[in-house]
Amino acid sequence: MQASPPYRPRRRGIGWAQRLEIAALSGPAILMFVGFVIFPVLMAGYYGFYRWKGFGAPTDFVGLDNYVTILQDSLFHEALWHNGQIVVLSLVLQGPIAVGLALLLNQKMRGQSIIRILIFVPYVIAEVIVGTAWSLMLQTNGAVNDVLRSIGLGWLAEDWLANPQLAIWTLMLILTWKYVGFAVILFLAGMQNIPEELSEAAAVDGASYWQTQWRITLPLLGPTIRIWAFLSIIGALQLFDLVYIIWGQYVASTAGTSTMATYMVTEGRNAGNYGYGNAVAVVLFVISMIIALVYQRFVLRRDTEGALTGGR
Repeated sequence: MQASPPYRPRRRGIGWAQRLEIAALSGPAILMFVGFVIFPVLMAGYYGFYRWKGFGAPTDFVGLDNYVTILQDSLFHEALWHNGQIVVLSLVLQGPIAVGLALLLNQKMRGQSIIRILIFVPYVIAEVIVGTAWSLMLQTNGAVNDVLRSIGLGWLAEDWLANPQLAIWTLMLILTWKYVGFAVILFLAGMQNIPEELSEAAAVDGASYWQTQWRITLPLLGPTIRIWAFLSIIGALQLFDLVYIIWGQYVASTAGTSTMATYMVTEGRNAGNYGYGNAVAVVLFVISMIIALVYQRFVLRRDTEGALTGGR
């Protein structure tokens, strides 16, 4: 006698009321995403095939010539190299500093809230204000060199903005000062989710403070660090405002601080070749998307898989 297959309850589909509710809640967000992200990307790809001056309908079709020019241009290669340097230096400099400050501020101390606010303040200041202030202070006759001369260290006075040997480090100093506060707050939020019982158990077992941080805090803080690194990489690849405000459209390339975004504006809008600028935007988008997908595939995969649940 053949055994009957096990009974499996039939899944009920989503009703029209639920579908309407989902559409009503997600519809505006989807429309905003399509209108302000997908559509501009498609239009940039379209204009990138033309030699277009920015007004009227594009008619001078050049095919892939704009993209070939981009990939062969040494200025774009330099900008891409600068972006790579900024990505690596941002992770190397901001990461350890932020972790150290977060560990310090995670302890009970007097004035803890005020210190957290002061560290986070640079992050909320507008880039225009930050760029203008630092550009004035770091000029040859600016406040930084005046302070060095007044304390007898005039031999350290430099042209911090125009010297190609120092400009990239000047940029990294400004970026670290502005964005390390965001990383600190992010890491502090991650530390709040670590159970105190683990540290107490480690202390009972004789572990020192640093052993506890190295063996417990940092591993459990790993997902937060990886998310911060992802945001830092994408931000470094798309860096524009501070470089453009401080160094301008011409000094940035000679000082060694140009980026793909500043190259896009300089060679596209400022040169009156909007088709070429759109092609650069497409290349920047493709590079950022590839890096983001690779990072999510090989770095964030275990974090996202651990957060997802499903049934059979």
